[in-house]
Amino acid sequence: MSESVVIEVDNGVGIVTLNRPQQHNAFDDVLVGELTVALQGMEADPGVRVIVISSSGESFCAGADLKWMRRAAAYSEQENVRDAKTMANLFNTLNQLPKPTVARVQGPAYGGGVGLVACCDIAIATFDAQFAFSEVRLGIIPGVIAPYVIAAIGERRARRYMLSGERFSASEAYRIGLLHEIVPSDEELDNAIGEVVDDLLAGGPQAHDQCKSLIRAVTGKPVTDQLIEETSRRIARARAGEEGREGIAAFLENRRPWWFAGQ
Repeated sequence: MSESVVIEVDNGVGIVTLNRPQQHNAFDDVLVGELTVALQGMEADPGVRVIVISSSGESFCAGADLKWMRRAAAYSEQENVRDAKTMANLFNTLNQLPKPTVARVQGPAYGGGVGLVACCDIAIATFDAQFAFSEVRLGIIPGVIAPYVIAAIGERRARRYMLSGERFSASEAYRIGLLHEIVPSDEELDNAIGEVVDDLLAGGPQAHDQCKSLIRAVTGKPVTDQLIEETSRRIARARAGEEGREGIAAFLENRRPWWFAGQ
């Protein structure tokens, strides 16, 4: 790892920090590769139960580094596709993580930076954070982040902000569903992140994995006999599983389940 990504693991929480503050944490090929590897490492680490995506400096992430984009413009079509797929793999990796993910947004997020926010399960920002899909103003499109952004804010709102490229505030991002919470300061941001992390650590690790899988399985699908059968089987497996039995027993015995150990 270079200094583009900083990794910390503390008491079940993995913190992945984008660390290119002088470039406003903009993506280049090195950052994309290292961030993908960092997320995969967090997924594989049994000591990590919750993952926080953070950034150093004044900006959360300014999107793609224009110097990198300029180099990419000279690539062949095949090279460009391969380059774009590498970035698409980053967002898919973050979106598909079986562990809860939290975005700590302390400053502006543009383009791919908004994609990171949309891919996280929970997103909290300061009041002064700003957002934009500025791609069209550069003559390009927000291609690889589109599925995650549209899932977060809906098609209608995506049409406005992806087409206009305009900046919008944290309060607007909260209103349209990109953010779950907004707070006045960095100190209160850390407090809010700490509170939601504590709530997440109270849940069973297997239950988190199964819950995220459940959400993906039922989203956008009509309630049919087949879906009823599928969801019934999922809850039955969870109740009969080791973690389900432990959680119910702990509740009835007025004690904490095993996954609270060390919390």
